[in-house]
Amino acid sequence: MFYKRFLLVTALLLVLSGRAVYAQSDISSTSTLPDPLAVSNFLSIYKLGSGDVISIQVFGEEDLSREKVRLTDTGTVFMPGLGELSVRGKTLGDVERMIADGLRGRILVNPKVSVYVEEYRPFFINGMVDKPGGFPFQPGLTVRKAAALAGGFKERASLNKLYLIRGDDPRQVQVKVNLNTPVFPGDIITVEESFF
Repeated sequence: MFYKRFLLVTALLLVLSGRAVYAQSDISSTSTLPDPLAVSNFLSIYKLGSGDVISIQVFGEEDLSREKVRLTDTGTVFMPGLGELSVRGKTLGDVERMIADGLRGRILVNPKVSVYVEEYRPFFINGMVDKPGGFPFQPGLTVRKAAALAGGFKERASLNKLYLIRGDDPRQVQVKVNLNTPVFPGDIITVEESFF
């Protein structure tokens, strides 16, 4: 039963990310749809962070499963039987193994665990866009698409002065980027003003 639900959620994620792209592009063009393989690769390497909402399913053990849990500011989540787990910086596969290993032997003989992201932490865009602020992340996001979500560039926006700070960069270094640079959860984009 859970496997079918997992497949449904994965398919829904692909559809939703495709719908977001369609809203920003010519409907007749299918070349802008996200590549399902690229979305799958993103999900396999994505590292969890504060603000992400995840669900944890322990097959056949409803009491040990958790639905739509937002990671704390310190990147932890509470699991029945295991207590507070630090999952910040870990992939979904890492968290699945951590929980299965913690449950194995003490609570269950051979636990099967699945973890998936319900909602990503937002990205932020400021400067010369119509509606600066935080927006929900979608796999396949670029600086161009992020600006579209923020209402588009203002007339005086400089497309040569785009800067980004990665959400997972502890030094918070601002780097110059272009319109096709990928954007990830927690990233901060700045669009500078053109003076001529």
